[in-house]
Amino acid sequence: MPLSRPHAALAVAAPERELGTWWIDLLIVGGLAGLIAGVVALAQRWSAPMQPTVDIDLSLWALPEYTLLSLSRGVAAYMLSLLFTLVYGTVAAHSRIAERIMIPVLDILQGIPVLGFLPGLVLGMVALFPHSNVGLELACVLMIFTGQVWNMTFSFYASLRAVPVELREAARVYRFGWWKQFRTVEVPSSMIGLVWNSMMSMAGGWFFLTVNEAFTLGTHDFRLPGIGSYMSVAINHGDVRAMCGATLAMIVMIVGVDQLIWRPALAWAQKFKLEDTEASEGATSWVLNALRRSRVLAWLENTAGRLFASLEWRRRSTHASLPARDGQPAALARRGVGLLIAALFGALALWGVVRLLTLLAALHAADWLHLAAALGLTFLRTYAALLIGALWTLPVGIWIGLSPRRMRVLQPIIQVAAAFPAPMIFPLVTLAVLAAGIPFAWGCTALMLLGSQWYILFNVLAGAAAMPNDLQEVAVVYHLSRWDRWRTLYVPAVFPALVTGLVTAAGGAWNASIVAEYVTYRGKALIAPGLGSLITTATAAADFPLLAAGVLTMSLGIVTINRTLWRRVYRLADERYSLNR
Repeated sequence: MPLSRPHAALAVAAPERELGTWWIDLLIVGGLAGLIAGVVALAQRWSAPMQPTVDIDLSLWALPEYTLLSLSRGVAAYMLSLLFTLVYGTVAAHSRIAERIMIPVLDILQGIPVLGFLPGLVLGMVALFPHSNVGLELACVLMIFTGQVWNMTFSFYASLRAVPVELREAARVYRFGWWKQFRTVEVPSSMIGLVWNSMMSMAGGWFFLTVNEAFTLGTHDFRLPGIGSYMSVAINHGDVRAMCGATLAMIVMIVGVDQLIWRPALAWAQKFKLEDTEASEGATSWVLNALRRSRVLAWLENTAGRLFASLEWRRRSTHASLPARDGQPAALARRGVGLLIAALFGALALWGVVRLLTLLAALHAADWLHLAAALGLTFLRTYAALLIGALWTLPVGIWIGLSPRRMRVLQPIIQVAAAFPAPMIFPLVTLAVLAAGIPFAWGCTALMLLGSQWYILFNVLAGAAAMPNDLQEVAVVYHLSRWDRWRTLYVPAVFPALVTGLVTAAGGAWNASIVAEYVTYRGKALIAPGLGSLITTATAAADFPLLAAGVLTMSLGIVTINRTLWRRVYRLADERYSLNR
């Protein structure tokens, strides 16, 4: 019997798979064993007796262990962020009732700075686990989570809303269940943006690493061993040798993660690109090429494929044996889930409002006037940083994203620059700003730029990389000039991604203000009047009423801007510039 095309392809590829794959399988098995050993070691550390304060060893020999501890916290936070993104984004995109509450809540949450979560998380977790390190470790992971999750969720939600109508109609015609539609239509359609925003999320988590691993609440100094606390102590001691060692270790870790995880993920995600003609040159990865030759992974893939096929066959058999039903029960179920989630969020919001009002009762009218003035100053710095960031990231992101060759060369450099914790280089940037004669009150805008510009760049890169190749070919056929291509194709095509990047970058800039407006170097504090420095000083002094008021003021300011400005821009991007409408 003649072989079908898939079987013939396997028959041809079989000899190639047999050649030199034993060492790939050996590395995979060894990597899994190392991962299990690392999880066990981390679990042993979590179950160790409670140590709120630890002595950080500034020798270079301690850096590998500290780096691995920080990496493990970042990966744990990312897995939690990914789970939250898939669940939250899916519910918000499919339930109009839940969406009306969940998206504003997401606006509020992304506007709350890390230090706004820090006191409650640390004190709550330490009280929950008073005799072990679990509380401190969980608090650190959750704070990294708050720096990762929001742009991933916004991107995934926007991607689900932009799934082509014909794909949803095809899923409806072929009676896809919710799980199959989610797995075969929705997640693949959002994959490119999700991978790019995952890279940005890891970078956002590293941004506050020095704060997350070494933080102060009043007279209590909570510190965890890691590269962030190592750099924090090195900065406070002015130890240049230790700072250089931590910088090098951070770069090695970022490059390693990029080569082993993000570069293969980007190359793999290109197969989900929606286009009628294939690009002449695609993204590649030596790790992905090696993994494709692994017999262990091939066996796991075949096993998973058979399992999914069996589950789908059982679902169809069960569905065929039941009498035909319309879609009303499913619609009622989705409506019920939406109402349940809305009620849950409403109950949590009511409880939070009562607790918040209790704290705010201690403030006076002068405190609120001070908060309003601080909000205005931070607002000006935030949107100045946003404008400067957009001016260079839009053209550079399109230029890089349109060329797989430029992407291969520049993407690791961008990844290192974006993932490197900016507070580690704040002292150097601050010295440069002061040396240029710029007052720190406005020079700190450069520090906020370091915490916001990468959100715009990564989203523009994702938008340019997802641009259908046939549109570019049409531009060539009609001999459009370079300016006309940028004006009528490139910028409009990436505009929805640009809007997502601007919204998340604005949140990143507001968050960065807490470390950009208050910089310490060799015991000297440089303070720019604003909401970020107010929140930082309130946290250090354990002034919880002022801290709550500062976080509330920042959140209300961000939500107001998002509701009045960004919602309209989102609607414009969705109605006029989405490629799937």
